[in-house]
Amino acid sequence: MPFLSRLKPYLHRDVLLPAIALLLLGIAAFKPTIPVPRNIYSTMLVIDISQSMNTKGMIWRGEDISRLEYTKHLAHDLVASMPCGSRVSLAFFAGLSVATLYTPIEVCENYAAIQDTIAHVEWRQAWAGNSRLREGMDSLSRLLRTMPEPTQAIFFTDGEEAPHLHAFNTLNLANLQTGSEWLLVGIGSKQPQPIPKFDENNKLLGYWSAENFVLQPGIAQISQQNLGTRDKGTATTENDRYLSIMDEEYLIKLSEEISANYVNGDNPEAVKSAMNHMKPSRRDFAPMDIDWILALIAGGLLLASYTPQRLKKLLKRILHRKMIH
Repeated sequence: MPFLSRLKPYLHRDVLLPAIALLLLGIAAFKPTIPVPRNIYSTMLVIDISQSMNTKGMIWRGEDISRLEYTKHLAHDLVASMPCGSRVSLAFFAGLSVATLYTPIEVCENYAAIQDTIAHVEWRQAWAGNSRLREGMDSLSRLLRTMPEPTQAIFFTDGEEAPHLHAFNTLNLANLQTGSEWLLVGIGSKQPQPIPKFDENNKLLGYWSAENFVLQPGIAQISQQNLGTRDKGTATTENDRYLSIMDEEYLIKLSEEISANYVNGDNPEAVKSAMNHMKPSRRDFAPMDIDWILALIAGGLLLASYTPQRLKKLLKRILHRKMIH
């Protein structure tokens, strides 16, 4: 055919392959996606913001930071590792309850907003000072039942119960509905550290004493439990300071009691692995970026356009020069 005969000079591989590669690169520039079946995760990140989380002793990239700051770094990394289509909610634990900031939202479309929210988490957002972890578990269970879809919970805490548990204040969690979709992440050093005490301007006043921690544990600036008052007392000597540790033994026992999973937060990769083994909310189609695939194909086509003919010519030239010399 006359038309094909005119195109024949342009159908040579030296012209055709680079042309296809250029076309694929042009398509890749628009960042195309294709729908692929994936496990869709809906995850609520619950962060303990009680005052014991201000305790230092956590190491992040060589820096000694507080438990709360470490949790924020860990949450940043977890969100960054989630594939598009995943949904994330952020919630706080303080006093007796868990409160969510928003229902789970898609991670890629709202990535900047989610990370910005995590970056601004601080202890002054607490609405109560005490840290009643068992009551918090019951509150979380009720909160998750209000979510629009099945949602997993990742709970970051040091396991500090304040006031300490005894026979009369230990809530029975036998009927708590959780299951394998809960993950408790232990945050904190096993080396005893004093709990800093700040004022409403985040200025360090001193450290919690053993006495006032027992009598009025973790008092926040505004709390229904302290009738609007605030204990300003601090430890008078280093020996008087209340020393806090991450209570891993209690967290393991608590996770077994509510049929949840536990992981030590010291290892971020272990936390990611535990998160990836959680039960998905559902299986659905989610977009997958294919621009990198198109770019790889384009690169392969460009290489193919130079081989084997160009390679043969290059080898002939090399051999010819060796024979001359």
